[in-house]
Amino acid sequence: MEKLRRSLGSFVVPLLSILLAFIVGGVIMAALGADPFAAVKYLFQGAFGSKANIGTTLTKATPLMFTSLCACFAYKCGVFNLGGEGQFLMGSIAAFVTAYFSGITGFFGVVLALLAGTLAGGIWGMIPGLLKIGRGQNEMIISIMLNYVATLFMGVLYTSWVRDASVPQTPAVDELVRLPRVITGMRFTWGFVIAVVVGLVLYYVLFWTSGGFKLRAVGYNMTASRFNGIHVKRCMLTSFIISGAIAGLGGGAELLGTQFRLINGFGAGYGFDGVAMALIGQLHPIATMVVALFFAVLRVGSTTMQAATGVPTSVSDIIQALVIVFSVAGMAMTKLPEFNAWKERVFAKRKAGDK
Repeated sequence: MEKLRRSLGSFVVPLLSILLAFIVGGVIMAALGADPFAAVKYLFQGAFGSKANIGTTLTKATPLMFTSLCACFAYKCGVFNLGGEGQFLMGSIAAFVTAYFSGITGFFGVVLALLAGTLAGGIWGMIPGLLKIGRGQNEMIISIMLNYVATLFMGVLYTSWVRDASVPQTPAVDELVRLPRVITGMRFTWGFVIAVVVGLVLYYVLFWTSGGFKLRAVGYNMTASRFNGIHVKRCMLTSFIISGAIAGLGGGAELLGTQFRLINGFGAGYGFDGVAMALIGQLHPIATMVVALFFAVLRVGSTTMQAATGVPTSVSDIIQALVIVFSVAGMAMTKLPEFNAWKERVFAKRKAGDK
């Protein structure tokens, strides 16, 4: 029964947050002179109204799913990895360098580039992990600073070292090392499928294996885990490496499947977006992927909404921000002693009524 209560709470808070965000968004739309119901209809029509729109939505969701799973895994294991963007960029850089300079094409070229991106992301994630367990440094500050290092390093590549003539960007990778589309006529590639598989594997590892239990135990209580014989530092470092590897794989998939080149603004904002989506998804891998898909729907559908009703796309940004605010507030409220006491009284009365 207690497990059922927690599960219901994990689903109710995000759902209520989304509902409240849309209600407030509807009020804003009405204040702008638009019909909120028509605007929401066009929002979802823009995201799912045709095969092309669905493909665009899934394409937009792919990098968000990778960075949100990166944050989800790290936070579930009790470490705060805010360097998802830097790890994403290092993965894309490694994938580009491998695909562009190795000369290997076809299936093996794609796999090699993705593995290079995964390795680079894992190494970039390992840096704050080593500094935390070895020197006691704050992993949040270090991982954030590494985001800037990765961004500036990418800037050196596309403006100087591997610049495409006079244009500040790198040349595009060869067509033979690009991720193919899953369905003809739809933009999304096998990168989306890889993201879904990664999410399902993370769910299995975290909740159905002994290693995942140890990682979650460290996340719940490091002191108790240490006294029960769990190697806490090893688990923390493993969490950083796997978390970074997920983001790095996402960077490689985005480069080979959508962008094809390094350019100014590549990957900007994905890391912190992923943190927000992981928190809204209650640090559950499957729920986190659903939230990432929902955010992609808002971002893709807002253009159609604006064209059809005149509601600016910034309203979609407001709804996204409100979902985050309401989710964080809801999670904080559910942890209050007063709320838990009220919840126990409600369940006790319902149990007594059933008898």
